[in-house]
Amino acid sequence: MRHTTDRLLRKILTEVLALKPGQADDFTGETGLFGHLPELDSMAVAGLLTEMEDRLDIVIEDDEIDGELLESFGSLLAFARAKRGPNATGDA
Repeated sequence: MRHTTDRLLRKILTEVLALKPGQADDFTGETGLFGHLPELDSMAVAGLLTEMEDRLDIVIEDDEIDGELLESFGSLLAFARAKRGPNATGDA
């Protein structure tokens, strides 16, 4: 069973990037994002980060955004979990 942040992040990616239904369900920690998904271009990054802030109830500072953050699904998920903290519902 996937934790809450994992499920939410997959839903955000699907909706913001208009991915095919179920496409994000197949993502593993190693699945490449920026540079691998044509839907995730530089314009889509801003929308993705804004949706993450709104729906995960986090604040992403400009200096936290780098190439490694969007390198893979695993790196983005780890970042989101760290920002939400250990008390995020369902992420224990």
